[in-house]
Amino acid sequence: MDIFEEIRALSEKYPDRRGALLHALYVAQKDAGWLSQEALNTVSNALNLPQATVKGVATFYSMYKHRPMGRHLIQLCTNVACMIMGAESLVDFLKGKYGVEPGGTTGDGRFSLVIMECIGACDRAPAMLVDTDFHSDLTEDNIVEIIEEYK
Repeated sequence: MDIFEEIRALSEKYPDRRGALLHALYVAQKDAGWLSQEALNTVSNALNLPQATVKGVATFYSMYKHRPMGRHLIQLCTNVACMIMGAESLVDFLKGKYGVEPGGTTGDGRFSLVIMECIGACDRAPAMLVDTDFHSDLTEDNIVEIIEEYK
């Protein structure tokens, strides 16, 4: 089943095709790892929604990526609780250790680093997601151990 057909099929599960938009964008992104203009057009056509609506939703949410990313996505929270608990120094550590800037990808294409506004784990700060896996109570030592698991 191609992406267009998959999105059409999932839209049948929603009472209104707009309700399927977030899920459809996720399906399109999962296919290539990011949302190209072609992917946005596919979603628009499959759901019969205006391209402006699809692009507006896709650019509003930080979970959708608009350029190719590394094989693994590191999403590090730097909001208040995480910042107080040392997330900013972890950003500097990741820059130095792995040569990756926020919004960038490592030279080998394995990891992309995205700074998140909040991932809802203030009680276990600092925290991050690697792909969809949650990690908390981060330190320089355990962040290296975590990243090594994804190599």
